[in-house]
Amino acid sequence: MERLVNAVRPYAWGSTTAIPELLGTAPTGEPQAEMWMGAHPGAPSLTARGPLNELIEADPVRELGAAAVEKFGPRLPFLLKLLAAGAPLSLQVHPDLEQARAGFAAEEAAGIPVDAPHRTYKDANHKPEMICALTPFEGFCGFRAPAEAAGTLAALGVDSLKPYADLLLAHPEEAALREVLTALLTADPEEMAQTVTEAAEAADRLGGDLAPYAVLAHHFPGDPGVIAAMLLHHVRLQPGEALYLGAGVPHAYVSGLGVEIMANSDNVLRCGLTPKHVDVPELLRVVRLEPGDPAVLRPEASPTGEEVYETPIDEFRLSRLVRAEGAVPTDLTAGTPQILLATAGHPKAGEIVLGPGESAFVPAGESVELSGAGTVFRATVVA
Repeated sequence: MERLVNAVRPYAWGSTTAIPELLGTAPTGEPQAEMWMGAHPGAPSLTARGPLNELIEADPVRELGAAAVEKFGPRLPFLLKLLAAGAPLSLQVHPDLEQARAGFAAEEAAGIPVDAPHRTYKDANHKPEMICALTPFEGFCGFRAPAEAAGTLAALGVDSLKPYADLLLAHPEEAALREVLTALLTADPEEMAQTVTEAAEAADRLGGDLAPYAVLAHHFPGDPGVIAAMLLHHVRLQPGEALYLGAGVPHAYVSGLGVEIMANSDNVLRCGLTPKHVDVPELLRVVRLEPGDPAVLRPEASPTGEEVYETPIDEFRLSRLVRAEGAVPTDLTAGTPQILLATAGHPKAGEIVLGPGESAFVPAGESVELSGAGTVFRATVVA
């Protein structure tokens, strides 16, 4: 078992205080958006034996276990993060596995550099993900019923929004969402910027359920993603609640601190709230234009006290253990690789004491017992 030293990514949307407060360190004044825990080559966790990705490359069966290697290949199939949003992230969707493989192959064949700003597919993997709130957490996720979204547009009283509201009511749900999303993303930029400005002023004036859209427009003035967000559910998670995001589900995180876990991929198709490239045709091919309730999850307790967040994929399994002082130690030995992340107290994993924000990697099959008081998130795979 190895204590991990993890990189913090300073993306502009990151909170300047949330991660330092968890770690008990002084803020630097710079945004601290994500702390990565895992073997992603972009920022692998460090161990006393070297970078985690190099340890796995040197002996994947020893580190990951034979079953995980057979199922996922010689790599850690998930990436665990602390995510601290101080400003909205881009409105985005992720492809499914078949779409990712086809899209990556097509861009490779076209000779588009992986780091090109107009490149869409960075790898051939899908990117299902889940965010579990450590503080109140806010975001937008999944399409609302078109009639409900039309009501929001109409409530703003902005003349240039009326055609979009009418379209939402004039067609079957999927066709209506497709037509309106396409129209928003292909509208004349100057006309759309004026519409967003008027909508934001109305949202700020009217407040209530409309206030979040004024916040988006404050960060991204004139961006069509502000209006696109009105098609989605506004979600507020309480600590301990989680949001699962499958392929094609549009979403944008807005504020809060959470534990995020995802399949090990960088594939993102953006819809708005960003200065980055928006590939409208590919986005419309990948996005799932299906109204439905957001997949808000609450952990399900097991007889051992481990609380599991159930998801339909195998690349990751996230659970939580909330331990009281004097509780009987919990045996976490497993035939799959694990990352243990403490978020409260000072629990002990084997001989390693973990403070808030500290983590450890447990190779497959290695004996590990969790003791002491505190909260630990356990990330592994289903193999």
